[in-house]
Amino acid sequence: MLAKVFSGATVGLDSIPVEVEVDVSETGLPSFTIVGLPDKAVEESKERVRSALKNSGAHFPDTKIIVNLAPADLPKEGPAYDAPIALGLLVASNQIRADVRKSLVFGELSLDGTLRHTNGILPLVLLAKTHRFESVFLPSVNAKEAAVVSGVTIFPVETIKQLTLHLLGISEIKREKHIHFNELKSESTYIFDISDVAGQEHAKRALEIAAAGGHNALMRGVPGAGKTMLAQALASILPDLTEQEALEVTKIYSITGKIPPGESLIKHRPFRSPHHTISRNGLIGGGSRPQPGEISLAHRGVLFLDEFPEFPRHVLEALRQPMEDGVVQISRALGTMRYPAKFIMVAAANPCPCGYLGSKKKPCTCMPGEINRYRRKLSGPILDRIDLHVEVPEVELKKLTGEVAEGEKSYSVRKRIEKARKYQAKRLKGTTLVTNGEMNSRQVRDYCPLTPQCKSLLTSATAQMGLTARSYFKVIKISRTIADLEGEEEIKMSHLAEALQYRPQEEIV
Repeated sequence: MLAKVFSGATVGLDSIPVEVEVDVSETGLPSFTIVGLPDKAVEESKERVRSALKNSGAHFPDTKIIVNLAPADLPKEGPAYDAPIALGLLVASNQIRADVRKSLVFGELSLDGTLRHTNGILPLVLLAKTHRFESVFLPSVNAKEAAVVSGVTIFPVETIKQLTLHLLGISEIKREKHIHFNELKSESTYIFDISDVAGQEHAKRALEIAAAGGHNALMRGVPGAGKTMLAQALASILPDLTEQEALEVTKIYSITGKIPPGESLIKHRPFRSPHHTISRNGLIGGGSRPQPGEISLAHRGVLFLDEFPEFPRHVLEALRQPMEDGVVQISRALGTMRYPAKFIMVAAANPCPCGYLGSKKKPCTCMPGEINRYRRKLSGPILDRIDLHVEVPEVELKKLTGEVAEGEKSYSVRKRIEKARKYQAKRLKGTTLVTNGEMNSRQVRDYCPLTPQCKSLLTSATAQMGLTARSYFKVIKISRTIADLEGEEEIKMSHLAEALQYRPQEEIV
């Protein structure tokens, strides 16, 4: 007898329906074959399904069994096909008589028939909603993650036996209640409040602008000046994710298996801080079976690159296109994957190899050639893509000892940033843009008009500082963000003048 059960496959961040066809034949020698480009994990489903059914009290057909995963030309990966294959076997062998054509089923099986935590649940549930499936049967540990999607009935399944009894009408599985985005708790997990950073008002201001407009920043300063602490404190002034942004981020974390069991949507903006020994694939994404890298895991959040010049040159050069386009495209023999990568990059660097060039407390021991070689590790194109260049000086002793009043708390700074982002959302309504930092040159002209006086100032500064075309538009975008922070409708001379302060003294040409 032939049975059909629907499941899904994740390709990149998107999912497509997979039809699991199970044929139990009375003729032929006993065998169990899976076709449809299964990988090793899918091939091993045969043993997991066999043991799970036997240990759940079901009969495993001792006949010829063929399982086809359609479409046959799409590679199938992972153990999520265990549950639909097991269900298909039960239907095909007449142990269950139920119509499951309007349901999606997925989940990994343990040998005792329990459904384990499975990666990529959120994209699969969104697939069910898109293709108008009425219900989804999935592991109970993934139920909270799935429950944020409305319009689909979620059945959390503990064991394959529980699913069998539900379909037989003996014992109904309780439906998972839909979780509204506003019901999700938002608990602070910040390492530092921005007021914990002693002094560094100029750097704090730069990070406020970066957080408000989604701009990249590079901080240079001697060791111990507070660059790492400033970057970690940046997370405390970022506004929570919107519902759409939360879905985008959670999809990435779902397919990589980084959502803890029992958790739901991610509401806080990611903060990723990879070590400088990271590989190109680790940062950008890739592998024989492409997976998102750190830049995608930092989507809508912060990517902090400490010891910026110590990263391998070829790794940093791979950041060029994602920093411009907000998306990374990975092409392999299996196909091409596109992952979102709209992040705020914050980098920290020392002024020289020993770190004390320009220090008032310790002398620099580097030779001029060593300093030049150290700085040449960062190419012009990479530096030109950074919006805010900030010098972080040594902290004065009186600020460390508490003789100076404590700075502004993250809470009040975050309120100002949220207000600025509301101005941007209103201005950019009808586009896919979220922040000023995402605008291209044409959009800058459309949304950031300059007065004649501002144009004159910017023209003069471009000639004197040798600004590149990219830097020219970055200055305008930063000016627009500064104006938003002050609640101003138009860009003023003061906004433009402050934005110009964040360009490096020796502009990269």
